[in-house]
Amino acid sequence: MTATSERTDLPGRFGAEYAGDDEHRPLAGYSILSTAFAGAFAGALIVALRRGRPLPDRISTRDLVLAGIATHKVSRLVAKDKVTGFLRAPFTRFQERSGHGEVEEEARGRGLRRAVGELLICPYCVGQWVAGGFTVGYVYAPRLTRLLAGMWTMHAIADGLQLAYVAAEDRV
Repeated sequence: MTATSERTDLPGRFGAEYAGDDEHRPLAGYSILSTAFAGAFAGALIVALRRGRPLPDRISTRDLVLAGIATHKVSRLVAKDKVTGFLRAPFTRFQERSGHGEVEEEARGRGLRRAVGELLICPYCVGQWVAGGFTVGYVYAPRLTRLLAGMWTMHAIADGLQLAYVAAEDRV
């Protein structure tokens, strides 16, 4: 195995050609995570259909906005919040505090462990999983899903108000 092909966890030429820098790219781990997401999401919807649960014809604008804001908030809580560091700790290494109760971390390990670490520190990446959860929630338990989405939307709005308050104080 060449030094270049060791930069990914895919064997052979494909992995070697992809890894153009010195950073390890856990492509097989990414593949496992992508397959797990797609399988869980599709599986949940197939089970719903087989149990006679109708899929919604559409998601209302209100629910899209509510779940969109909640997805943003939950994704940041999972990926950046200092209190949820215990979830990321097996896959990441603390780097520094980044303000407003958030931390910066880096993924550690190789293969699937590194891929999970990269997923968990990326609010944009985690957002897909959270949005999938809300989507499935609207099929199985729309009232509960709206309640939870409302709670996290309130939290996101409160965060914005906290930041605005601090900014206003700094101007005085």
